[in-house]
Parts: sequence; structure tokens; C-alpha cells
Amino acid sequence: MILFDASTLILLAKIDILGIFIANFAKKVAISDKVKEEVLEGTTPDVPFIRKLIQEGKIEVFKSKEKKLGRKLVEDFNIDEGEAETLAIAIEEKASLVATDDKNAIRACKIMKLEFTTAIAILVRACEKGLIEGDEALTKLQKFQSLARYKKRIIETARNQIEGVAKYGKKNGKHTNG
Repeated sequence: MILFDASTLILLAKIDILGIFIANFAKKVAISDKVKEEVLEGTTPDVPFIRKLIQEGKIEVFKSKEKKLGRKLVEDFNIDEGEAETLAIAIEEKASLVATDDKNAIRACKIMKLEFTTAIAILVRACEKGLIEGDEALTKLQKFQSLARYKKRIIETARNQIEGVAKYGKKNGKHTNG
């Protein structure tokens, strides 16, 4: 199972790759109840699409069983409730992957030894797997630059990976966590 936080879910929806990811991810795709609340209260154009994915059961919604853990994660790692609930559920449900672009949530994943990925890593992986063409991936990467606060180095690394795939073909399943 992969658990998304709100920002990563929204970023992937904004660059039109969330549907592609969900259609090609073999395991369960899930969000926390708090992330659902955060995403659906928004007014961005991607809200109806995400709502539809939830209604169709393509994104499952989980509630954390351990509220104390969520509160402790908020305090210990200076993260928002949505990220904290996502990490708490990842621990409770033994999720295989957490999708987050939040710097402090990534730090928490590293400390708690939770596997994680980012929106950019998902984009690069989609290109590596041939789900999108290199030119399209580069266009989506440019969108990322305007939508999110990624370090220049991360964008450049992703660009090099995508250009490498476009030039030399699919990789052998290797990608970075950005």
C-alpha cells in the first residue's frame, strides 16, 4: 500500500499523472481521513477528479487508530496533522511506501525507516516504465517547477534522469527518492 499526503496527491493531480499512477500501481492507494478532508475542502480544479477517485474506491481512506501517535509526530517532527496521520497509518497498516514532498515528513520517514517517494520520483518512474514519453515528462517537470518549491538540484537530477530515459530507453527499475 502507498499512502499519500495532501500536497503530493494534489501535485500529481495538477500535472495529470495521478490517474496514470493509480492505474499502473499494483498495490492499494490510500490517504488518511485528514488528507481527504484537506484535499476536498480545496477549490482547485483537481478536487473533482480526486473526489471521483475516492468515490470509485481507487483511493481508499483510512482513519488512524492511534491518535496519540499522530499528536506525537506533529510535535516531534513539526509536521501538519495530515502528514502526521499519514505516517501514523503507514506504521499501523505497515504500508510499503509513503508519498510525501514535505521536508519534515521526509525526515520523519528516514528516522522511522519508512520507505518514501516524492511526486518528482513518481514522475521519473512513470517515464522509466514507459507510461509517459520523455517529452511529456519534461513538460510535466516544468509544471512542477512552477507549482512547488523544489531545489534546483532536484529538478536538474530529475531532468537528467528523464533525458537519459528518452535517449537510452527504459531503465532497469532504478529511481531515486528525489
